[in-house]
Amino acid sequence: MDITRRSALQGAAALSAGVALSSFPRLRAADAPSKKLRVAVVALGRGFAHVTALLSLPDVEIAYLAEVDPNRLDHGMKAVAAKQAYPCQGVKDFRTFLDDKTLDAVFIATPNFWHTPAALLCMQAGKHVYVEKPGSQNPHESEMIVAASKKYQRLVQMGNQRRTWMKDAIAALHAGAIGTPKFARAFYYNMRQAIGQGALKASPDIDMNLWQGPVPDERDMKPFVHYDWHWLWHWGNGELGNNGIHYLDVLRWGLKVEYPERITYNGARYWYPDPQETPDTATAFYDCGSVGMEWVHSSCHPRQAEKPLAECMFYGEGGTFAVARDSWTIYDPKGAKIGEGKGQGGGDAAHIGNFLEAIRGNAQLNSPIEEAQKSTMLCHLGNIAYRTDTFVLCDPKTGKVLNNPLAEKLWKRDYRPGWTPTV
Repeated sequence: MDITRRSALQGAAALSAGVALSSFPRLRAADAPSKKLRVAVVALGRGFAHVTALLSLPDVEIAYLAEVDPNRLDHGMKAVAAKQAYPCQGVKDFRTFLDDKTLDAVFIATPNFWHTPAALLCMQAGKHVYVEKPGSQNPHESEMIVAASKKYQRLVQMGNQRRTWMKDAIAALHAGAIGTPKFARAFYYNMRQAIGQGALKASPDIDMNLWQGPVPDERDMKPFVHYDWHWLWHWGNGELGNNGIHYLDVLRWGLKVEYPERITYNGARYWYPDPQETPDTATAFYDCGSVGMEWVHSSCHPRQAEKPLAECMFYGEGGTFAVARDSWTIYDPKGAKIGEGKGQGGGDAAHIGNFLEAIRGNAQLNSPIEEAQKSTMLCHLGNIAYRTDTFVLCDPKTGKVLNNPLAEKLWKRDYRPGWTPTV
């Protein structure tokens, strides 16, 4: 990354030469698994849930909180001080603490466009990383974050918590609950309102330059902070990258596929005449050769009259397997209920706890970044299909787009001068 941690420590504007960090020593926790882990949390919207989960887990100290909004930082610091005896330092710029060699891991809950650039800096500094979904804002970043995990030999877990919550359910599916599943569907219904209306106001003292970070200027983003940036292509990934990632990950996992062969994503912005660019109502379809899957979303109408049986549905010759978080129900081909089960669950703490135990050497990651980014690529490919108004063909082994120049133009993005991430 052209922006170094040293420049942040010195208060520079972010235009210094890159520093090679591949020779960082092994982490303290990896050398002495019995010691407490020292962690940092970056961005305290979704990241506040990380803070809450971490405070509930044993043998972990929150050493730093980083947040560009002073109101959110103050809220986070008070929460930590109320539950943790060990002192925590609050900072605006996460780069300022990356030189702390006693820091074991960093939790990244920034907007999507910061996920990969921030994760690369953390890995280059020798830290393990827990990064929220989708983990990358475009396909090239998806490739980079996976490559960096391998290069720097850091553990990277993505925040697709159903990989922990649904382990028992998918194990039951794979054990033959309905035979071999041939098709799967998932649903997301919500009642979102118009965007850019000022309903989600950030502190007037927010550092918008640091909030935007690596993304080139395009418009005034204050009306879209802290959440509505999701629905603008320059910054976000729409509902597919916001919630679709959770469900598509489960479908791909259950069907045992790597990448699809053909992708379509059809829909539009129907509900409000506002600045939103991503569809509020749409269906993404993935043809995987011998199996298929689809994700249906209605972001601005909850469709209460037609609630599905569960979040994710699998169909096989033996019936239907319906999964909802940590529970599942099995139906025969005629729709009669013939079985059910309940798994571990555990909320954020369970998935985060798995990450911490993996650092200690006591567990395998439930959602290692290489596996997680295969599911994120489903979102990127779907959005590319929508934005190019084409169906996208891709290599089912690599996820690479085939014979589609329009799609290839959306594989990567431009960055602000001095902020280009590198592995």
